[in-house]
Amino acid sequence: MKGKKLVLGILTSGGDCPGLNAAIRGVAKAAYAMGDATVVGIADGYRGLIEGRARVLAPEETSSILTRGGTILGSSREKPFEGRDDGSVTDAEYGLDKPELIKKNYRELGLDCLVALGGNGTNTTAALLADEGLDVIGLPKTIDNDIWGTDPSFGFHSAVEVATEAIDRLHSTATSHNRVMVIELMGHKAGWLSLNAGIAGGGDVVLLPEIPYDRASIAAHLRRRTKEGKAFSIVVVAEGALAIEEAALDKKERKRARAESPFPSIGYRVADEIARDTGMETRVTVLGYLQRGGVPSPYDRILATAYGTAAAELAFAGRFGRMVACRGGAIVSVPLEKVAGKTRKVPSDHELVRTARMIGTCLGD
Repeated sequence: MKGKKLVLGILTSGGDCPGLNAAIRGVAKAAYAMGDATVVGIADGYRGLIEGRARVLAPEETSSILTRGGTILGSSREKPFEGRDDGSVTDAEYGLDKPELIKKNYRELGLDCLVALGGNGTNTTAALLADEGLDVIGLPKTIDNDIWGTDPSFGFHSAVEVATEAIDRLHSTATSHNRVMVIELMGHKAGWLSLNAGIAGGGDVVLLPEIPYDRASIAAHLRRRTKEGKAFSIVVVAEGALAIEEAALDKKERKRARAESPFPSIGYRVADEIARDTGMETRVTVLGYLQRGGVPSPYDRILATAYGTAAAELAFAGRFGRMVACRGGAIVSVPLEKVAGKTRKVPSDHELVRTARMIGTCLGD
């Protein structure tokens, strides 16, 4: 590997999360150590690659970013293939198809490989670019931990820590005022964050997108706690949680029902249902973007660094069209084509689901 020349592009796409800079650092440091490499940082995700906005990342630029939150490269939610069938992906300024612009700029930047750091959408786009003939490697980042093919995504552990601390802090108010405290966490399609933080924080009710909830079951559980002398409760709600009635609707109907709801988000609706069904005083906390901010946990720093160095190794070995992953504690890689378009959801028989039930946590069913 030593002495091999390589021009490596890096971009971060989608929502930010802790660990992105650690991964960038891992890729760059490993690439510069392994051979005659040039590392090119692309600004603002796929949007920057469409517009050709990039710069060389000198080795010293990545020497002090391990602990920094966010991403030094910037990000965007650009989806260059969205609407391609009807021609709507044509860039207004350049008048060209966005994937064609990406391929043009990839060539003009002299890239031998593109490393794309992101979630499901980012890695799906990476797979499509690989189909277009580009040499691409994906890295899995998301606080939702819902990327198929890997056990942990970097960013998830840090978010669990933030969410758990928030739940811990809500306990004091809940116990002081005998209230039901509802905390809404991120997770549109997968409930890994709410499940882990709910167990770690001692949530009494944890509602996940994968397990449609029955409001009567929640009310009965909270009343039972009151009879046992527990006058407060913590209810953890994933933003994608669904009532049984909603789960029976098709996607279009469900989206319309949510749009017509008088509540700003699911947490407020659940709190209202609890108040009306039990007469208990409820309060809502929506943790929002706090879950994505701040410095990465030590675990995420290590994981992101390991993913970054593995990406550099794949690039020098010419193993493209793959996403770096961790399976059973080992750093491996999986084909991007198998990752694309899939979501890793919480199985109903997962060990943490069984654990939650065995300690008396109500999952709403």
